[in-house]
Amino acid sequence: MILDRENAATEPDQEAASVAVIGLGSMGLGMARSLLRGGFQVRGFDVDPDALSALAEAGGTACRNPADAVEPARIVVVVVVNAAQTESVLFGPDGIIASLTPGSVIISCATMAPTEAREFGRRAEKSGLLYLDGPISGGWVKADRGELTFMASGSEDAFAAARPALQAMAGTVYELGAEPGVGSSFKIVNQLLAGVHIAAACEAITFAKSLDLDISRVFDVITKSAGNSWMFENRISHVLAGDYTPHSAVSIFTKDLGIVSDIGRRQKFPLPIASAALQLFVMTEAAGMGRDDDSSVARLLANIAGIDLPGGRQES
Repeated sequence: MILDRENAATEPDQEAASVAVIGLGSMGLGMARSLLRGGFQVRGFDVDPDALSALAEAGGTACRNPADAVEPARIVVVVVVNAAQTESVLFGPDGIIASLTPGSVIISCATMAPTEAREFGRRAEKSGLLYLDGPISGGWVKADRGELTFMASGSEDAFAAARPALQAMAGTVYELGAEPGVGSSFKIVNQLLAGVHIAAACEAITFAKSLDLDISRVFDVITKSAGNSWMFENRISHVLAGDYTPHSAVSIFTKDLGIVSDIGRRQKFPLPIASAALQLFVMTEAAGMGRDDDSSVARLLANIAGIDLPGGRQES
């Protein structure tokens, strides 16, 4: 489904007016801001005090723990890093499941293996809750603009309950199936491509530098040519600026391409290109850049080759 933003309701109904956002990193905070602009009361939690302060400055309510955040909410958006964190937030000793009213919907946004999404959905539904397997794509800029793509799957009731919040956070919502796990399967295909494209873009720009080319000019030419990709255009701008602020960290792709690799091994499916990209991210993280922007793969290659990129050698 392509979301019809123009004909969507401009205000949430009263019952769905409170939304909890658990995880206020670059994506979660942007999503919370989009929900606030959409007329929702947003309560949020994150382990980072600075993230809580940013939510409060945007007009949301910063909460001391996840259970406090979800207590009045009928929609909960979980935007943590991985399946382990999702499981802890939902079902751990301080998990939110016991604090939610039956019939409330959980929108789970972390990239994870489809088997994990299916299991979390089953456990949530056993507790009388609705579960939408809703991984996201688009980056922090689109999160802040309310223009994310959701690759979602779940029951009709889960989509209906989540739709008011989705209208505020998404530009496009794909309804991909009735069972949790389908959305995560689509997302993992996306992450295979995204990781390969980032690694290839970083290799290409560093190779261009080794040829003594003006890499700003290379960027101009490639972004108007057949070799361009969204990742080249987006990530190589970070390299040209010498700015490795982690809008999407290297460690995200060691995780996501690791999931791809695990699935391929279980299915006996060869993934030679994804495997090569994974090793580049693993090497970059091993070199101490795991928390830096994923365009740091270019730094790794430059350091190996003794090449200066904008901002200096950028040693880890």
